[in-house]
Amino acid sequence: MLKPQYYVVNDFKFESGDVISELKVEYAIFGNKQTDNKGNIINGVLYLHGWSGDYTSIKRIEDIIGPGKAIDTNKFFVICPTVLGSPGSSSPSNSSLGSKFPKYGIIDMVNAQFCLVNQLKIKHLKGIIGTSMGGFQAIQWAVNYPNFMDFIIPITTSSNVKGQNFAIFNLMNMFITEDPNYKDGKYDINPEIGPQNASMLLYIFGFSPAYYKTNLNDEIIESLNEMKLEGLKTDANDIVWRNEAAISFDVSEDLFKIKARTLIIGINQDQYFPPDIDTIPLFEGIKNSKIFLYDSLLGHLGSSEIKKAELAIKDFLDEIV
Repeated sequence: MLKPQYYVVNDFKFESGDVISELKVEYAIFGNKQTDNKGNIINGVLYLHGWSGDYTSIKRIEDIIGPGKAIDTNKFFVICPTVLGSPGSSSPSNSSLGSKFPKYGIIDMVNAQFCLVNQLKIKHLKGIIGTSMGGFQAIQWAVNYPNFMDFIIPITTSSNVKGQNFAIFNLMNMFITEDPNYKDGKYDINPEIGPQNASMLLYIFGFSPAYYKTNLNDEIIESLNEMKLEGLKTDANDIVWRNEAAISFDVSEDLFKIKARTLIIGINQDQYFPPDIDTIPLFEGIKNSKIFLYDSLLGHLGSSEIKKAELAIKDFLDEIV
């Protein structure tokens, strides 16, 4: 079982210019650590989770990470942080700042992670793997710190948030901000209706269209109710802030800056990031990148079937390491 650890960044400055005196970064580490003669870790791999995850989300790719697997933990030292804005790390809900918590972007998530890896004595990463919103971060890393890693593997993701995803994130926020109990984010008790509706909206697009056809109607209602309960557990400001970070993400004109070897993985049935709209244009925008697509009835959530891409990942890494 992974054990969370915590690092506090003092006087962290956001891209907006706002400064927070103590920014907490939650993370876990595992694998075989290799160091140079100065004690710097030389085989670090950063794993970055999606919209609703935390450091434990690495279990979604457990089929390809571990001793002897494609991401071989006998060779790699893995760092999996809980990203800025997700409870565990500093967020509106756990910082006591609430609605005064600075608005942040994907670049701020990355800069917080940069502070963490430096604290861990990592001057250069072997690579970065990110799923969904974690893919945003992996790409942002490669754009802003192009010489800091050898490879990136963005999974079920894109270089921007436009179209349907732009509408979904905005509609989620509208559900919340128009809830009378939201009170412009200055609530004492977390509003219920807005976060519940926002959570249920995510369910509608998470799987492939065929997946919903294979479920009985009462099973779909049961799943919606589960998502409704999940919404009750999620802080409204955390959702709004995180969605605004996603909405503002767009590095599509900066992909030429990427120097890291890149393997882009997509799912043919992904409703959030359809290959023809997102995965393939990302592949075409990153010089000398590779692409691997596979089928999954689970749609976007089919990253849990990442074993289908294991050979592609292994071959890709064998060329680099």
